[in-house]
Amino acid sequence: MSDWIDPDDAPILTAEIAARAEVKEGNRVIRPATGTLARMGRPPLGEAVKKQVTLRLDSEVIAAFRAGGAGWQSRMNDVLRKAVGA
Repeated sequence: MSDWIDPDDAPILTAEIAARAEVKEGNRVIRPATGTLARMGRPPLGEAVKKQVTLRLDSEVIAAFRAGGAGWQSRMNDVLRKAVGA
């Protein structure tokens, strides 16, 4: 929740923020948010808790996931989840 109440005190919407913002048409996402506006990484409290681990993977495996851009760790988690049937 933000600290401001008066709409006149709202942060200025810059072209950079608009370029990174999610674009929707009704309930359908036309373009997902990117950068700091995207919700990636650890889920907020109340959702399924993830545990941090350390493991060694082949460089090629990491490179392949990273090549997909932001969210590579979540994509890797999804692949592993499917592999174990969860």
